[in-house]
Amino acid sequence: MTTDASSDIRHLVSAPVVVGVDGSGHADLAVDWAAGMAAQRGRELHIVHALDLNRLQLGLGSLDSPAAVLPAVARERGAELVERSAQRVRSVLPGLRISTAVVDGDPARALVHASASAYAVVLAAHGTNRLAHHFGATVSAVAAHAIGPVLVVRTDPHEVNRVHDEGPVVVGVDGGPVSEAAIGAAFEEAAERGSELVAVHVCRDVYYGQFAEDPHILYSAPEVEVRERAVLAERLAGWQEKYPDVPVTRQVALADPGVVLLDSSRSAQLLVVGSRGRGAVLGTLLGSTSHALVQHAWCPVMVVHPPQ
Repeated sequence: MTTDASSDIRHLVSAPVVVGVDGSGHADLAVDWAAGMAAQRGRELHIVHALDLNRLQLGLGSLDSPAAVLPAVARERGAELVERSAQRVRSVLPGLRISTAVVDGDPARALVHASASAYAVVLAAHGTNRLAHHFGATVSAVAAHAIGPVLVVRTDPHEVNRVHDEGPVVVGVDGGPVSEAAIGAAFEEAAERGSELVAVHVCRDVYYGQFAEDPHILYSAPEVEVRERAVLAERLAGWQEKYPDVPVTRQVALADPGVVLLDSSRSAQLLVVGSRGRGAVLGTLLGSTSHALVQHAWCPVMVVHPPQ
């Protein structure tokens, strides 16, 4: 088990749950989800709206409005937006501490900056219909560059307004240093939620087959599974001692990690993954598997970064 400075900052009592809003219905769901997390853990909810004036000018270019007036109007609308979000939360959770901010600049940069002192950063998987590709890029950028955990609130594809709130916490384990941080975060989440933890270890980096007598096969599938189960048990042992009340199920899969974890997300309330896998190219900030799950999982996804 490892700890780092960012983890210490995250667990300060003053570290808030930060949520980004853009006025969309999906963002409202993210606010509700973030508010529930903040209330459960005795933390402040910090609602942020970022004003990307360059993007706003593209979206409002057809309006006959002087350029000098646009920033003031945008800030006024932003202030109304965060206050409306705060009022929605107060109507349900009147005792929750809430703060709001309207900041200038790119939304991704604003949320990455806020992540330095946050317990977690929460944002919706989808934003407003306008410039949807840009919003997808924002989610990917925040997930890739944030200092602490990023929670992308995904809804069930079959029930657009439903966010999974039942089922286990599922964590992807690949044996690399990034997944160690993900394991710790997953145990903490399972403990806070009073849920089971399912640790899924996916192994694809050895050449195996069904028939050991094949001279081109390094290991048979049963041999690989036995070995990897032992590796998984060793990786989880220290965390299970720290969180003895969390029931743990171990799974080993000899398949594509994205496919296995995507399938696991169908019945999970949270999917926890490292920001990049063991096989990621040096310098890659968000691995292909993590990126795919952020885009397609059936439940909220927590992306955990390695120690700084």
